Amino acid sequence: MFELTQDHEDFRRLVREFAEAEVAPHVEQWDREAHFPTDLVPKMGELGLFGLNAPEEFGGAGLEEGGFTYLCLAIEELGRVDQSVGITLSAGVGLGINPILSFGSQEQKERFLPDLVAGRALAGFGLTEPEAGSDAGATRTRARLEDGSWVVNGAKAFITNSGTDITSVVTVTARTGETADGRPELSAIMVPSGTEGFVVEPAYRKLGWHISDTHGLTFEDCRVPEDHLLGARGEGFKQFLKTLDDGRIAISALAVGCAQRMLEETTAYASERIAFGRPIAVNQGVSFQISDLAVMVEAARLLTYKAAWLNDEREAGRRSLAEVKQAAAIAKLYSTEAAVTTTRIATQVFGGNGFMEEYPVARFFRDAKILEIGEGTSEVQRMVIARGLGLPS
Repeated sequence: MFELTQDHEDFRRLVREFAEAEVAPHVEQWDREAHFPTDLVPKMGELGLFGLNAPEEFGGAGLEEGGFTYLCLAIEELGRVDQSVGITLSAGVGLGINPILSFGSQEQKERFLPDLVAGRALAGFGLTEPEAGSDAGATRTRARLEDGSWVVNGAKAFITNSGTDITSVVTVTARTGETADGRPELSAIMVPSGTEGFVVEPAYRKLGWHISDTHGLTFEDCRVPEDHLLGARGEGFKQFLKTLDDGRIAISALAVGCAQRMLEETTAYASERIAFGRPIAVNQGVSFQISDLAVMVEAARLLTYKAAWLNDEREAGRRSLAEVKQAAAIAKLYSTEAAVTTTRIATQVFGGNGFMEEYPVARFFRDAKILEIGEGTSEVQRMVIARGLGLPS
C-alpha cells in the first residue's frame, strides 16, 4: 500500500535540512520584499528536486517507480518552511517539466528538459485567462497556422514561474480551430521567453505567496515555429486535465506542509505562553483545538500520500486514471480546506501575536487561502468527486 518507506523518510529529512538551512533564515525578508530568490532554484536543482520524475538522459533521478511520491515529500517539506518556495517546485515540475516530459517530442525534450531538470531554468503553463479559469473550455487565446508558424493572440492570468530571470518557456493553451461538432479545438503551444510579441505583465500584488513569481501574460501576433506544438493538435484539453490531476495531489502535499507547520507552531506556543500564571495549553479551549488540528494533519497526509501512491501505480500500469482522478480530488479538497482551517486556529491560539508579521503564522494565514482556489477550486473538486460517485451532473 502507500506506507512511506525508510528511503522516503530519509529523503524527507534531506529536504527538511535543506529547507531549514537555505530557506528559513531568509524567508521573512523575501516575503516582506516580495523577492523571488532566483539563486535558490539551482540549489534545489543540485539536490535533484526538479528531476525526481525525469529520466537520467535528461539529468533526472531515473526513478523507475515512485518518483511522484518523492516529489510530494519535497513539496511538503519546502511548504512547511514557506508555501511560496513549495509552489515554485510544484509548478516548476508539475506545470513546467511534466507537460514537456509527457507530451513533448524528443527534440523538444532535449532542448528544454536538461536546464529545467538542473534548476538552471524554469517553465510555466498558461491555462487560466481573465475570463476562463474553471471553465477552461471558454479559452479565448487563439493560434492560427500561417507560413509554417503559429501566430498566437490572447492573454493568460495568474501564471506561476512565468516572468523570472531564468524562465525559458511557457506552454499555453489556445484555440486552433473547431472540432467536428463545433466545439473549440484546444492545443498546447510552447512559447520561449523573449519571443517577439510575448509580453510578461508586471507582477501581481497578492494577498499571499509573496515570494512566488506570478504574472499575467499577453500575446500579440506572437510567432513560434510550427514544431512548437506540444503533442498532437487538438489534444490540449486532455493534456491539461492530466496535468491538473498531478497538480492537485502536489497542492495537497503543499497544504500538508502548511498544516504540519501550524501544528508545530501552536503546540510550542501553547506550551510556553503563560496566562493567569500557567501555560495556555492547560485550557481545554486551546488544547482541544490543537488536538483537532493534529487530526486534520494526519488525515490530510494519509489522503495525499494515498493519492500520490495511486498516481505512481497508474504510471506503472497497475491503477486506472479514474481511481487517481477521484483520489486526487478528495485529497485536494480535504487537505486544502484543512490547511485554511489550521491557519485560522493557529492565529487564534497566538492571539494578538498571530496578527503580527514577525510570527510565521501570519504569513501562513495569508498563504493558505489560495490553496482552495488554485489547481481547481473546492467547488470543482466536489463536482469531480460527485461525478466519480456516479451522481448525475
